[in-house]
Amino acid sequence: MPDRISPVQRSALMSRVKQVNTSPELIVRKALFKAGFRYRVHVRALPGKPDIVLPKYRTVVFVHGCFWHGHDCRKGKLPATNVEQWQAKIQANIERDARTIDRLKGLGWTVEVLWECSLTDVTALVERLHRRA
Repeated sequence: MPDRISPVQRSALMSRVKQVNTSPELIVRKALFKAGFRYRVHVRALPGKPDIVLPKYRTVVFVHGCFWHGHDCRKGKLPATNVEQWQAKIQANIERDARTIDRLKGLGWTVEVLWECSLTDVTALVERLHRRA
């Protein structure tokens, strides 16, 4: 099925998709801060520039959007148009995420991945971090 808008319009639309400080990230950051955790955000010195870094706990948190990172849920459904392009894009993201996680673990970091669809239960992450303290 062809795209309903021109490639120029599609490019302009996609360029407005936020990459940092997204709503899901802010939900997690607010919950962590309220629970007493202090963190850094988007640390460029670490592989993958993690969304949240808890240096005291040697833990990084990635808050993944279900669509962009290929989660198997309702929000992770591919669009009906340009399916091959989207499958390739999402698969490349999944592979990059796996490489990034492996590199971080190799450097001694604990990696937590939170999915956009599961942010109703941020308390589980907070509890896991409290148990490590």
